[in-house]
Amino acid sequence: MGASELLQLNGKTAFVTGASGGLGAHFAETLAEAGAKVIVGARREAALADVAARIRDAGGICDTVALDVADAGSIAAIDPLLAEVDIFVNNAGIAIDKPFLEQSEEDWDRTLDTNSKGMFLLTQAAARAMRARGSGGSIINIASILGLRQGMHLSAYAASKAAVVQMTKSAALELARFGIRVNCICPGYIETDINRGLWSTEAGQAMLRRIPQRRLGLASELDGPLLLLASDASSYMTGSVIVADGGHTVSGL
Repeated sequence: MGASELLQLNGKTAFVTGASGGLGAHFAETLAEAGAKVIVGARREAALADVAARIRDAGGICDTVALDVADAGSIAAIDPLLAEVDIFVNNAGIAIDKPFLEQSEEDWDRTLDTNSKGMFLLTQAAARAMRARGSGGSIINIASILGLRQGMHLSAYAASKAAVVQMTKSAALELARFGIRVNCICPGYIETDINRGLWSTEAGQAMLRRIPQRRLGLASELDGPLLLLASDASSYMTGSVIVADGGHTVSGL
């Protein structure tokens, strides 16, 4: 296979969670552009429909499904769709910004249920379907550099993403025998509609100065890692953690 063909996903089916906006929507559009049929899942069905419309307007194939990753029943309901999935992107997640001493048990449970437990259940469901089909597949878990380092007021989020990193490695170890690859992307600060206003503030500017490249990442700068892990270009990679953060995790103390 030539280098230009390695990242192509023609004939593949990809499922992306948390795809009603932000990075999830971007990931879905990127995978569709690379040739994959895409299934997008999230709680906000109207926003999902908009994402699907954009993909179809660009010539792609996209189906939608209501999905709450913090609800085991909602996860179980998508089982029939997983039989055809070659690429599963666990993207859905939340963050609650509160000082450690002010975080409630409810805050902790909500964050861990969505970011860690939901991702565990979905990884398990996708892997079972891939094993049953017998043709393997690629599971891509979206973590964060806060799964590797720490940040103020995000203790539950950091704990949940650290769990994702370790779950990814453990699942990779056990699932390799079935031809299922499980890898992880840890983005740094990426500009999205949700956080765009922060970076013009004094606090936001201070955060940017700690990034060696002195800038935010763009969603498009995650396309390379995503397509690498989704495609046969990473056929000998499993249990890998790819950090894309402008050097943030190697910045000096």
